[in-house]
Amino acid sequence: MRQARDFIIFPLDVPSFEEAKFYINLLSNHVGMFKVGLELFIHSGPEIIHFIQRTGDTKIFLDLKLHDIPETVSLAMARIREFGVAFTTVHCGENHRMLEAAVSGSQGKVGILGITVLTSVSGEDIQSAGFREEYATDPTGLVLKRAKAAKTAGCDGVVCSGLEVAMIKDHVGEDFITVTPGIRPAWEASNADDQKRVTTPAQAIQNGADYLVIGRPIRNADDPRAAASRIAREIEEAIKQS
Repeated sequence: MRQARDFIIFPLDVPSFEEAKFYINLLSNHVGMFKVGLELFIHSGPEIIHFIQRTGDTKIFLDLKLHDIPETVSLAMARIREFGVAFTTVHCGENHRMLEAAVSGSQGKVGILGITVLTSVSGEDIQSAGFREEYATDPTGLVLKRAKAAKTAGCDGVVCSGLEVAMIKDHVGEDFITVTPGIRPAWEASNADDQKRVTTPAQAIQNGADYLVIGRPIRNADDPRAAASRIAREIEEAIKQS
């Protein structure tokens, strides 16, 4: 049975191996998963993956957001599957063949998550990118379209806003994994950042989210471990009420 902390993905959004090691040592086994993104992976390479694996049992989400021709994506995924990570990401992009290539390259050894619409993207951004007016007015339509494409291609789930989880579960299936960034606890001081479509941990869980990416509320806290535990308690309460 999953514990409340298993829902928490902590992003290692730091520029160096040493800074990442600090949070890995501090939070290993206090959160469910560490997310390794582009900046850290480019700086530290596979060694950061190996360090996390040596430090404890916390799983790894390798968030590289692959977006290339299908053959390149398939070959990249073949390398990723050797790392023993739980999840990795690929942009839903312009065609389903790239998603299918990612799934094929993983050989079922890595959970493939499609990137629908980044939570930093607003309706205005979608409009300026040349998408249909209907998607600019209501980005959830584009999110759902891409989630369905990811499901059809064989992906395990998608990354989406907590505001879109219930819709995806209703239309794509309860077993389709939803990973939600843009999580801000109600008790966190309100600060402007680059996330546009945000929810609290409780709201995301009540909507059916499977994993919550929570960085700044933990990283910026005076006591990151205590902040992670506080969020876990909020998640546990939300699970009981769901």
